[in-house]
Amino acid sequence: MTKFALDSLDLAALLSSRVCHDVISPVGAIVNGLEVLEEEKDAEMRGHALALIKSSAAEASARLQFCRLAFGAAGSKGAEIDTGDAEHVTRQLLADERTKLEWSVPRVLMSKNKVKLLLNLCLIADAAIPRGGVISVASSGERDEISFTLEAKGVNARIAAAIPALLAGEPEEGVVDARAIQAYYAGLVAQASGLDVVISAQPEHVTITARPVAAQAEEETETKTALEA
Repeated sequence: MTKFALDSLDLAALLSSRVCHDVISPVGAIVNGLEVLEEEKDAEMRGHALALIKSSAAEASARLQFCRLAFGAAGSKGAEIDTGDAEHVTRQLLADERTKLEWSVPRVLMSKNKVKLLLNLCLIADAAIPRGGVISVASSGERDEISFTLEAKGVNARIAAAIPALLAGEPEEGVVDARAIQAYYAGLVAQASGLDVVISAQPEHVTITARPVAAQAEEETETKTALEA
């Protein structure tokens, strides 16, 4: 069976669509607020418009800064990224009253692809709790042996059925669209990082782990041996 592969031009186009989708809402709100300022004379309404513009500009900036690290080049090939920057953009992105972020990743310089993977897994964790909750992000090990564990806890916490297949690079019906591109891209970055992503779900609780491929394979072998014993 031939493994699914997305054309590089299609990948770039779909990622661009994803970024545009993320920023179009706050940018549109800024435009609406400016229109109100141009037409409205009432001081209270102008105050509401200015507040809308301020909050929407902050939201657009937060989303763009996050996307720059999660999807962009963010430095030359082989560059390392400060995990403190990753925490900062994630906190900005999730800065609302619905979601609490617990970040337990030490501040170090980490390979670009591993940081990109971590941020993309944060997006998947956030999508798993649409009604809000708590997202815990932790790491263990160092350098080539690093692993990530993310937990999303909240009401109706769940993972879309298509996500595991997209992470594995095997989309259903062999099609990836703009809604699915982020999870598919996360799988590509995981592969480039030598990490394997596994998702498990329980009521109100989703766990996402990313571990070195060799460690994951060893654990699966041990589990299989234990079951056969």
